[in-house]
Amino acid sequence: MEQHVIDTLKEHKLRTTSCRENTLGIFLSRDMALSHGDLEATLGDRFDRVTIYRTLRTFLDKGIIHKVLDDEGVRYALCRDSCSEHNHHHDHVHFKCNECGQTNCLENLHVPAVQLPKGYQAREVNLLIQGLCASCSDN
Repeated sequence: MEQHVIDTLKEHKLRTTSCRENTLGIFLSRDMALSHGDLEATLGDRFDRVTIYRTLRTFLDKGIIHKVLDDEGVRYALCRDSCSEHNHHHDHVHFKCNECGQTNCLENLHVPAVQLPKGYQAREVNLLIQGLCASCSDN
């Protein structure tokens, strides 16, 4: 996985730093959206909160991650495809489990088109569904 992290940073023309490597490694090892607090807890005292925030901002700007809004605030998830610098295409649904609290991208479910009134322009569309994830509903 370490080589994948380095290759991803190079592909997005980013200098390799320990915070970027560690943060991207966490995203690659988890299949869910993460908050700034989740990253802080996982990274411990290795990096201060501002460094983590700047890393997230850089990853957002470069199209490595995208924002996911849920009932607790902003989380971040890896961009799977079709993203480039300053040009995110995320028309998929996000799902938050009421039991385990994980928020996941449902890549194969697309947000339905919404016809806005004249004069309105959408910049970002988010659709969050809450319920029980597959793991929790089996219990």
